[in-house]
Amino acid sequence: MQASITIRPATAADIPAIHALMFELAVYEKEPEAVLTTVDEYLRDFRDGLFESHVAEMDGAVVGMTLFYMAYSSWKGKMLYLDDFLVTETHRRYGIGQLLFDAFIAEGRNRGCRLVKWQVLDWNEPALNFYRKNDAIIETGWWNVKMFF
Repeated sequence: MQASITIRPATAADIPAIHALMFELAVYEKEPEAVLTTVDEYLRDFRDGLFESHVAEMDGAVVGMTLFYMAYSSWKGKMLYLDDFLVTETHRRYGIGQLLFDAFIAEGRNRGCRLVKWQVLDWNEPALNFYRKNDAIIETGWWNVKMFF
């Protein structure tokens, strides 16, 4: 019997699970110490509309998520930025990642965006292969630039 998978917009009740998944991603990316946000901050910022999320549920548990927000490209116009995307390791290989990704792409189209955008680490071959399979353009000529306050 195949488990039921549901992809849906996140609610405030999902925020602890989303935060936990984000931390799992930080561990995978070898930077758990870089996580400064708390569940309370996530909840406040979610309620303030700073980000949105889709979650994947399997057997009643949140097992994956995308975290995204509206942005603007001065060259292209309206875009949706995917900040985090993860399916917990124990629930990979069920097609959940593709379902979440498809929901994110549909969200961008439904909002009239001209593009969706995200980052991927150069050493993350499973993610790179997934994005290539989905015909994403992987730019290598741009560098990340940031400042912390």
